Amino acid sequence: MNAHNATVEIDSKAGFCQGVVNAIRIAENELQKGEKIYCLGDIVHNKTEVERLKSLGLITINYNEFEKLSNCKVIVRAHGEPPSTFNIARRQGITIVDATCPIVFKLQKEIKASNTAPNSEIIIAGKQGHPEVLGLLGQIEGNARVISSVEDLDSIKSFKKNLTIFSQTTMDRNTYAEIIKEICLKAECRQINIINSICKHVLRRKDAIIAFARAHQAVLFVSSPNSSNGMYLFNLCKKENSRTFLISSAEEIDYSLFADTQTIGISGATSTPMWLMEQVAAIVKEKIGTH
Repeated sequence: MNAHNATVEIDSKAGFCQGVVNAIRIAENELQKGEKIYCLGDIVHNKTEVERLKSLGLITINYNEFEKLSNCKVIVRAHGEPPSTFNIARRQGITIVDATCPIVFKLQKEIKASNTAPNSEIIIAGKQGHPEVLGLLGQIEGNARVISSVEDLDSIKSFKKNLTIFSQTTMDRNTYAEIIKEICLKAECRQINIINSICKHVLRRKDAIIAFARAHQAVLFVSSPNSSNGMYLFNLCKKENSRTFLISSAEEIDYSLFADTQTIGISGATSTPMWLMEQVAAIVKEKIGTH
């Protein structure tokens, strides 16, 4: 493809959130010690970064494999884990290297403390089966409802107990507001305690990605499809700019789509490393040209 001097810009607001930065730093520090180290689940929902850490020696395992281990080190990722994971580790002589995001850890403590209120029910607004949500449920032995969307409330006629409502830290604020509004319409209880536990970094990214999408003729959004945060931000970007394309790496780019494009933006999820976006930008500049 002939270069046509398109401007290529990386989203300065993109890149790892602080919780992921912390988890990656912990993993790298442990790997430098030269000991065998495992991670329970992908340390970040980004295949390329997982592969990079694998090349340094990090071994990703699932729960079945974890339960068979003994006398070793295992990293708990930023999403956090339920108490049952730590109990297994204690029984089997596993040393846990805890990389739980401080914001998630604080939320775990708040949910656990709220579970003692009489005549009350806990609701977690979040994605069913998400690692963070599973960790939150584990704090209260599953004693909560998980609501992912307003549609999940269709089968519920009313709420009679007092309610405490928490949000997953990466929850979309508009979806959370819609869920709260619908619950309030169905509530027959005396008290509703609403906890806005959405991470401030996630909130800031929403406004920033909309502005970034508007500022470019086309956007390459770098993210693994299994990143909840990535798909949320990608869809926001796509809604604002129809010429937004999801890629995991530069190899997936169809350059014929950019023949007449003068400004190309490159952004990503809170689970997308900046080095990967920089790599994509360098390749795009080489293929298309820049001014």
